[in-house]
Amino acid sequence: MFIDEHFLVAFGYRKLDWISKVAKSYSMRELKYTKSAIRSLRKMPANTATLIISKIEAYANEPETQKNNVKMLKGRQGFRLRVGSWRVIMDDDGNVLAVLDIGHRSSIYE
Repeated sequence: MFIDEHFLVAFGYRKLDWISKVAKSYSMRELKYTKSAIRSLRKMPANTATLIISKIEAYANEPETQKNNVKMLKGRQGFRLRVGSWRVIMDDDGNVLAVLDIGHRSSIYE
């Protein structure tokens, strides 16, 4: 089950609301977050979560800007986006970019 950016606001995560509105105004692709991805964002520090969301939206708008931080996964479907020591597991279905999971590099692949 995927959840869009409005779900973040519904659960009181308003700090990231303005980022979603600004990025949504010029975004070509729709972003969908799974419950586990949202849970991970809510548990981490706000500045880290803001950085990760901005990198995800930068990739959704212009994939070439994050090309050196994105690699296809081996052994499972999707690809990963590297943001410092954090990893974002995503799947691309044309116009929809699905954020499957977010976690620290030491535990995300388990």
